[in-house]
Amino acid sequence: MRDAENIGKCYFRSNMFLFELVIGLLFAGAFLALWSDRMGVPYPALLALVGALVALIPGMPSVGLNPELALALFVAPTLLDAAYDASPRDLRNNLGTVAGLAIILVLLTVAVVAWVSHLIVPGMGWASAIALGAIVAPPDASAAAAVLRKLRPPHRLLVILEGESLFNDAASLLIYRVAVGAAVTGAYSGWSVAPMLLLACGGGIVVGWALARLQIWITMRIEDIAINVLLQFIGTFAVWILADKLHLSPIITVVAFAMTAAQRVGGLVNARRRIASYAVWEVAVFVLNVLAFVLIGLQLRGALSRVHGHEWRGYALCAGAVCAAVFLTRLAWIMPYTAALRWQRTHAGGVSKARLPAYGNAILASWCGMRGIVTIAAALALPDGPAGFPHRDIVVFSAFCVVLSTLVLQGLTLRPLMKWLRLHDDGDVEREIGIARSETARAALQALEQKGPASHSADILRGEYRARLRAGEVEAKSGVQDGTGLAELQKRAVQAQREALRDLRTRQLIGDDAFHVVEEEIDLLDLTADTRVLPAHPE
Repeated sequence: MRDAENIGKCYFRSNMFLFELVIGLLFAGAFLALWSDRMGVPYPALLALVGALVALIPGMPSVGLNPELALALFVAPTLLDAAYDASPRDLRNNLGTVAGLAIILVLLTVAVVAWVSHLIVPGMGWASAIALGAIVAPPDASAAAAVLRKLRPPHRLLVILEGESLFNDAASLLIYRVAVGAAVTGAYSGWSVAPMLLLACGGGIVVGWALARLQIWITMRIEDIAINVLLQFIGTFAVWILADKLHLSPIITVVAFAMTAAQRVGGLVNARRRIASYAVWEVAVFVLNVLAFVLIGLQLRGALSRVHGHEWRGYALCAGAVCAAVFLTRLAWIMPYTAALRWQRTHAGGVSKARLPAYGNAILASWCGMRGIVTIAAALALPDGPAGFPHRDIVVFSAFCVVLSTLVLQGLTLRPLMKWLRLHDDGDVEREIGIARSETARAALQALEQKGPASHSADILRGEYRARLRAGEVEAKSGVQDGTGLAELQKRAVQAQREALRDLRTRQLIGDDAFHVVEEEIDLLDLTADTRVLPAHPE
């Protein structure tokens, strides 16, 4: 009995230590994020360095994590957060390039990394080598967004890279699951991969679309903000789990779910609900990123503790070769693809030189293959233990080195590379924002003219919207930003703006980037109107 009590106390103390460690590292992560903003450094790069330091600290506990839990916990919310902001119109306009990066480049990377690791590591089977290739193949959605949006590259390049990072996970994780199953069980059925891919992706799109409509129908009838946000989180994990149970692609299902929800909910949700939801999701994604890098550090420490003497040379050689293979394969695909595209469009005729794919964009895209939370989650999900994944330690070590090198080396050098290539924001989004602002202001003015008698309050609002209309027209042309009864009129004007903004996106005159910027501005106007119509407290 006393032995059981002692075991229980030790278990509680170890878990309490882990809890204290996580709280401390979240606190450190918050300061690192603030520091990264001031220094212009992407915060995932600093988190990768923290994960490496955790692996070197003596006394750190060894932490195990269920493989399915690792993928669902870390990938589902971050993927939904990135997919929600994606623009279907822009993705369709760049579908060929995105598909080449998300499918063909992933397959090439898996093949090259598998060949290199099988050649370097004695005894590593093809299944383990292919699994390593699938783990490091996909650039990460959240890492790309965190790094690139602050640097403001040309909009088309940003769309392509974010689209790649959304859809490449489906191909890589399907290969990953087949390879892991083959490595652990020794069974492999190659003939079933193509039908499996077709069913997993096609079925995932249909199920994601249907579940998004179902969740919208439910949440639109719930006014409580806390319950609404909670249902969003539950829905995200439920979509992932259901897709996994149905043997569909959870990645494609979540992406389809998020993009469908974004298209149907945009402009209809109450401003207070949307702003609260965005704030909670931003914090949740940040916390998950911190936890993922900490956990990979703890996993890495366990792996490093089992490396002795001459084995270090093999680990370092494999990790270095995999890092080089990942970068060189990306470069070898993007540069010839760009040259072929330029040649095709030049000989097709009717295309101006300014609209040809630029080699500067291709060089930057080749250097933008940051790996992040998807690679980490896939490495954490490898089965551990005596009957676990063969060569798990060297695979985890190599995967972490790829994440560390791409985030730190590439993430820290993107800004000087952009300056050297003389790349800058092309103003496409700003021009569309100007169109949206002017059209929504015009709709608000029309609503104010049609509703109610003339009054001093209406004159004040008309002046505000006329100024907004003039600023929006200037912005649409140049792509450069220009610096009680009232409440009721404001609410009418806000509603008219929402309808005009939805119409602009429906007619594809603006993309989702411009839509979300102007939607946020309208939300702020809506909130100021809300504060005016709140019932007064009784005296």
